[in-house]
Amino acid sequence: MARRNEMASEQAAETVSGTTPEDELMAGTPSNPASERVTSLFEHVLKKENLRQALRQVRRNRGAPGIDGMSVDELPGYLKDHWLGIKDALQNERYRPQPVKRVEIPKPDGRKRKLGIPTVLDRFIQQAINQVLQCVFDPTFHPHSYGFRPKRSAHQAVRHAQEQVKAGWSWVVDLDLEAFFDRVNHDRLMHRLKQRIDDPALLRLIGRFLRAGVQIGETVEPTQEGVPQGGPLSPLLANVVLDELDQELTRRGHRFARYADDCNVFVRSKSAGTRVMQSLRRYLERTLRLGVNEAKSAVDRPWKRTFLGFTLSRKDKTLKVADKAIDALKDKVRAISVRTRGHRLTQIIEELRELLLGWKAYFGITEVQSPLRDLDRWVRRRLRCYLWKQWDRSGYRQLRKRGVSRELAWNTAKSAHGPWRLSRSPALAIALPNRYFTGLGLPTLETR
Repeated sequence: MARRNEMASEQAAETVSGTTPEDELMAGTPSNPASERVTSLFEHVLKKENLRQALRQVRRNRGAPGIDGMSVDELPGYLKDHWLGIKDALQNERYRPQPVKRVEIPKPDGRKRKLGIPTVLDRFIQQAINQVLQCVFDPTFHPHSYGFRPKRSAHQAVRHAQEQVKAGWSWVVDLDLEAFFDRVNHDRLMHRLKQRIDDPALLRLIGRFLRAGVQIGETVEPTQEGVPQGGPLSPLLANVVLDELDQELTRRGHRFARYADDCNVFVRSKSAGTRVMQSLRRYLERTLRLGVNEAKSAVDRPWKRTFLGFTLSRKDKTLKVADKAIDALKDKVRAISVRTRGHRLTQIIEELRELLLGWKAYFGITEVQSPLRDLDRWVRRRLRCYLWKQWDRSGYRQLRKRGVSRELAWNTAKSAHGPWRLSRSPALAIALPNRYFTGLGLPTLETR
């Protein structure tokens, strides 16, 4: 099945190039895009290799269907049958994006993040546009902007922030923008795009994507501001808007690290931080027409704030996983290992393995290892508790079978303490040692 899907993708990629073969790679972007205005970008969007790459990326990203219900796996076949008409509509400015589908996902603070899921066809076209515009805009973005950019990462942002604190900039202006993706001003965004792109047809298409509307239930509402989170083009457009903030911070001589709408500005004193916060609040509201989330923004010591899931130790400014990130992981482990699921331990560990390895891939750069050791112990204790509950009345027999003495097994099985208390008991440590869980494939979070 996977091979058939891949072959369908290749056939669709051939089809989207049109009836005239094009063997050259995506070309024509300026040799020095940082210093030139670019024309005729639309033809590069529709080039064969760019479309092939866009199709591969959309399939790789997967994602839910939009309002038309078409899945990612159905897209190649649809393009094979309809691409010539779609391409003609794009070239003649008759293409109309469909409204995005509103989806809300819970945030750690109890609120909900609003996502806008475009149809897979609109995602494909947005991805093709994004790949071309990325070549134009990314070289001009500020070096201390790290979010949604090629060869840049959250780890780099965190390391840069750490460097500023170690260099003596020991106060942070922690800026959180209020509902940034929902409040982007379309007029200012289009003005920024026009400064670099001299291609009216492409600009009009981007404008139609911005104004496509959002479907909430059975109702379609217009979108007069914002860029919907969920589309491939939105992160780039967000960086186009916030690059103006980056340049303003540089003009003022500030040290900062920004990842999407999460920005830390580093200063030497609390009074300086207070002045910077007030000044930036005025600039964001009056110039960029954006608001500051007062509840989540503050001037404070870096080791009292969280940046991209990390904080710093107070003494030697080493990287440390933030408590909120640890609590969020525990919540996910609890959900996987809840007794009422009734799954075998091997299945529970298989799910935990995927979760823990992904978490470790991101947080493994932490320099303070003790919280990871504590997490490892907690996860194993959680699994011992899970098994003890499953054993129920057979607890004594299960302990004896695993080498626990008669007396210890009897005292444990007849104990009045609950399963969580008993999960730390000597009997369960003997019956279910660390190596038992390691042998079942449970990874450890501690990196050294």
